[in-house]
Amino acid sequence: RPVRGRQGEDGEVKSTGKQQLAIGSRESGEATALPATSYTPYPEPYAAEVERYELRAAPRYRFAMTRRGLFKALGAGLLVIVCIEGVEAQESGRPGRGRGGRGGGAGPTDIGAWLHFGENGIVTAYTGKAEVGQNIRTSLSQAVAEELRIPAASVTLVMADTALTPYDAGTFGSRTTPGMAPILHRAAAAAREALIDRAAEEWKVDRAGITAANGKVIHAASHHEVAYAQLVAGQKLTREVSGAVSEVPRTEWTVAGSSVPKADGRAFVTGRHAYTSDIARGGMVYGRIVRPAAWNAKLKSADTSAAERLPGVTVVRDGELLGVTAPNSHAAERAASLIKAVWDAPAPAAEERLWETLHGGPLPGSEGGGAPARLKTVYTVAYIAHAPLEPRAAVAEWQGGKLTVWTGTQRPFGVRTELAQAFGIPEADVRVITPDTGAAYGGKHTGEAAIEAARLAKGAGKPVKLVWTREEEFNWAYFRPAGVITVGGDAAQDGTLKSWEFHNYNSGGSGLATPYDVADKHEQFHNGPSPLRQGSYRGLAATANHFVRESHMDDLAVRLHMDPLAFRQKNLTDARLRAVLEAAAKRFGWEGRQPKPDHGYGLACGTEKGSYVANCVELAIDPKDRGVRLVRIVSAFECGAIVNPTHLQNQVEGATVMGIGGALFEAIHFDQGRVTNARFSKYRVPRFGDVPPIEVVLLDRKDIPSAGAGETPIVAIAPAIRNAILNATGIALRSLPMIPNGLGKE
Repeated sequence: RPVRGRQGEDGEVKSTGKQQLAIGSRESGEATALPATSYTPYPEPYAAEVERYELRAAPRYRFAMTRRGLFKALGAGLLVIVCIEGVEAQESGRPGRGRGGRGGGAGPTDIGAWLHFGENGIVTAYTGKAEVGQNIRTSLSQAVAEELRIPAASVTLVMADTALTPYDAGTFGSRTTPGMAPILHRAAAAAREALIDRAAEEWKVDRAGITAANGKVIHAASHHEVAYAQLVAGQKLTREVSGAVSEVPRTEWTVAGSSVPKADGRAFVTGRHAYTSDIARGGMVYGRIVRPAAWNAKLKSADTSAAERLPGVTVVRDGELLGVTAPNSHAAERAASLIKAVWDAPAPAAEERLWETLHGGPLPGSEGGGAPARLKTVYTVAYIAHAPLEPRAAVAEWQGGKLTVWTGTQRPFGVRTELAQAFGIPEADVRVITPDTGAAYGGKHTGEAAIEAARLAKGAGKPVKLVWTREEEFNWAYFRPAGVITVGGDAAQDGTLKSWEFHNYNSGGSGLATPYDVADKHEQFHNGPSPLRQGSYRGLAATANHFVRESHMDDLAVRLHMDPLAFRQKNLTDARLRAVLEAAAKRFGWEGRQPKPDHGYGLACGTEKGSYVANCVELAIDPKDRGVRLVRIVSAFECGAIVNPTHLQNQVEGATVMGIGGALFEAIHFDQGRVTNARFSKYRVPRFGDVPPIEVVLLDRKDIPSAGAGETPIVAIAPAIRNAILNATGIALRSLPMIPNGLGKE
C-alpha cells in the first residue's frame, strides 16, 4: 500500500483515485494524480511529513545588519580510519561540516569520524544525534559494543556537538535506530576486521584463525592475544571497505538485544548530570527577554532608563529583540520588568472560530444511513503543547568573533545554521553543543533560545545564560497542529469495507493512509491557515489520523453489530499489524471479557515509521459524576529486532502516558494573542492517578531490521480510550481532547 507521497516545494503532495494517498492544497481546489511509482515506503527520510511547519517558518528575529557586517557575511587518542562506501547518510541535502563529516548524500568517508580507540580500552563513538530522554546513548553504544565484542560500558558516545560529530539533519522522525545504528554497526564491524587484519600481518598467521572477543584480538593456536588499544598504538589503520561488511547477525546478538542499563544513569539519578541550565562559564551573566504583549507584535518603542540604572545591568536592543543581562537571574527578571515597551500587535486570532478557519468554511454535518453501514462524520483536534520537563535554555559565549552555544535541541546543526544566518557569520565560526536534554517530543527543533542568548552575549560582551520560564515555553514555542478531519466509510453486511474517504485539514499527512483493505479510497491532506505557530510533535499527525480512523472503524462495527476486533481482522491483511492486534487482544483477554456495570472496553491499532502498535483499554464510568477512570491498558508493539527490551518497554509506557493526556484533557486555549492556560496549574497533563497499570507486550522480530520506537507507540491509545467510552456509554466522542471538563460536561 502507499505509505508516503513525495513532498513538493510547497510542502504538499497531491494525488487522487482509487487506492491513492493524497496530500493536496485546498487553495488549488483540485489534486494532481501521481502514479504508484511516485510512492516510496518508509524509511525514505522525512517524505511527506508536511506538518514539520517549524522548519519552513521565517526566522523569529531579524537583526539590524551594518554594511560592514553584510560584506563579512557574503565574503570569505588514536584513530582507526577505515574508508566506508555507501553508508546511509544522516544528512538531509544541505551542506555542513562537523568532525570528519560533510553535508550531501555520502556521509563521512572515514571511521575516524565515528570511532576512536583510547589507550584505556574505552572506545569513543561519535554521532550528531541528540539524547533527549529516549535513551539512544545506550542503544547506539550497544551497536558499537556488539560488533567490537566488548561490553557496552566500554563504549562512550560523543553526541550532538557540531565541532566534534559528523553532520546530522536532526534527531526526529524515529530515524536514529534505523538510520544511525546501522552506520555504527558497519563502522565498528569494519574496525574489527581491520584490527584482525593488522594482527594477522604482525603475527604472520592466517586471519581465519583469529577471533575478536572482550576487547582483544586472539589467535588461539599460537597463544597470541593483544588488546585493541595496544594494536593501534601510535599508528593509523586505513582500509577501504567495498560491498558488505561482516556484521553480527541479529539472531546472534549478545550485547544488542539485551537490557543493558542506561548509560550514565547514575549521573541522572544523583543529579551529577549537567543540563544546559547547569552550564557555567567564567564571567557569565544572566539574560531575560522582554516579550511582546501578543504573538506577532512589533516593537514600536521602549523606555529602558529605569532598567539601565540598576547595577550590573546591560540593556540589549537589536531589531526586533529587546532584552537585558544582569549578574543573576533575579536581577535580570527585575530589570526586564522595569522596561516600558510599546508594541504594535495585529488583530488577535479568535479561538471560537478556529475550526471554521482551519476548514476554510462551516463544518459539514454528519451523515448516516444506507444499507448496510454507511457513515460520514467530522472530528476536531486541538492544539497541544509539548510541555517538556526542561524548558528551552542556552548559554552563549563569543571569543575572537567565534560563537559557542550550549543548548538543548534536536537539531544542533540546524541551530548552527540559524545562528550563522542570524549574525551573518560563517557556520565554521559557530559551534553548538547539546548536553543530554530533559525531553523534547519534537518541540526543540528550532533555536530561539540559542539566538536570544547569543545576541545578549554579543551586546553584553560576556557569556550569557538564558533559561525560559514555563510561561515562555507555553507561549513562545510551537504547538502540535490543530485540525479538522472528515471521514466517510461504507461497509457491506459481512463487514467488508467498500469505500473510504478521509480529509485532514491542517493537522498533517503522517499516518494518513489506512492500513485496511478497501478497494475505493481517497485520502487527502489540505493545508490550513493556522492562527498559531505550529510544528512537529511526537508522532506528528499520525496521532490525529489514527484517532479518527480507528474511531470510525468502531462506529462502523457498531452499525454492523459486529465485534470491533473481528471487523478489523476482516479487513486486515497486513501480517505485522494483525500480529500486534491479536497479541494485545490475547493478553487483554478480549474474547473472554465479561460485561461489567459502567465499564467499557476498547481497542485500536496502527502503524507508522515502520513500527506497529495495538492498544486494548478497560475503563470505568463513575455513575455519579460521569468521571472516566482508566482501569487497565495493554499495549502490543513491534519494531523489528529489539535492541534493548527494558528501555523499549519504557518508551512504549512513556508514549502511552503522554497519549493519555492528549486523548483526555490536554488543549491550548488562547485569547488576545496569548495562551490563557500557560502553566501546569491550568494546563492539564497526566498525573499519577490518571495512569492505570500498563502491560506491554513486545514482539521481537530478529528477521526484520530495527525500526524506531519513539513515536509509533503513542498513536493508538486515544482511539482505544474513545472506543472504550463508546462501549460503556454509547457516546461517540469526536474531538481531541475528549473530556477536558469531564464526560457530558462539554
